[in-house]
Amino acid sequence: MSQVEFKGYAALDGQSWGGLKVIDIKPKTWKETDVEITITHCGRVARVCGSDVHTITEGWGKVPFPLVVGHEIVGKVTRVGSEVKDLKVGDRAGVGALIGGCYSCRACRSDNENYCPRSVLTYADRYPDGMVTQGGYASAIRAHEQFVFPIPDGVESRDAASMLCGGLTIYSPLKRNGAGPGKKVGIVGIGGIGHYGILFGKAMGAEVYAFTHDESKVEDIKKMGADHGDFAKPLARTLDLIISTRDVAEGMPLQQYLSMLWVHGKFITVGLPDGPLPQLSAFDLNPNGCFLGGSRVGSKREAAEMLGLAAEKGIRPWIEEMPMREAAQAIQRLKRNDVRYRFVLTQDLV
Repeated sequence: MSQVEFKGYAALDGQSWGGLKVIDIKPKTWKETDVEITITHCGRVARVCGSDVHTITEGWGKVPFPLVVGHEIVGKVTRVGSEVKDLKVGDRAGVGALIGGCYSCRACRSDNENYCPRSVLTYADRYPDGMVTQGGYASAIRAHEQFVFPIPDGVESRDAASMLCGGLTIYSPLKRNGAGPGKKVGIVGIGGIGHYGILFGKAMGAEVYAFTHDESKVEDIKKMGADHGDFAKPLARTLDLIISTRDVAEGMPLQQYLSMLWVHGKFITVGLPDGPLPQLSAFDLNPNGCFLGGSRVGSKREAAEMLGLAAEKGIRPWIEEMPMREAAQAIQRLKRNDVRYRFVLTQDLV
């Protein structure tokens, strides 16, 4: 049996989320397809993601407290099951926003396990046996190998952690919707996920347009490599793809964004606002035959591609590191939008 101690920084209820308490964690029931990781970093122990705020404050609904959040997890493999194929003890590996699935449906059998209808979230969810999932603001985690990503040489653990949700969430729709040479891609919202849209979009060879309401980010956008950040002139029917990372629906000029798309261009939202998106009519889609869609993190195959691209191109996210014991402070600052552009929490549960 594993000798790893499972502890985590937990929110005790939706009102006291500003302070976290160390609790003992019961990991998932061990299976021979599982991998156990001693956590070193988390964007939620390596980087703090906006979904942590939405979850802890119950903006997305009721959650099972006490709750350990964090789903950008990187560490060292300390135990592998006899059926695990691509990882061994001592390897670096990570876990993203999903930690389980059914492993037998059409999605799971076609490298689309991120769309499995019975997928299990890394925290605030339940396994089929009723066990509550706890996230990465913790000392260790246990997961099925399908949702454990090997970290290649050439990508630092602190950087990889912030990619496993925020990076993968925007890499997948970029890849699946043809971002590359000759394509014009718009990124709406230049924050933790959006800044990855610029970095990966450019690395994939696309011409990148960055949309932000925050003028203080304009210089950062240029340094990240965006080709365009000044939208004084109209962009009607210009872009092949727009990806929105906005997590606030109020005031979103959705009709205007759709009008910027070329014929059969796509508007993909990866941001998940608490409230509904602006109302549309059929006439907002008809003039250019545009498509409106969504995307859900990414698959293990896409994670490997993304990490390989990061290693090849030397992609480094803009992060701020903090010790894990300051996770509550990071969450409070994230709620105030006081971060450029990802927090990464480093392990201090010893």
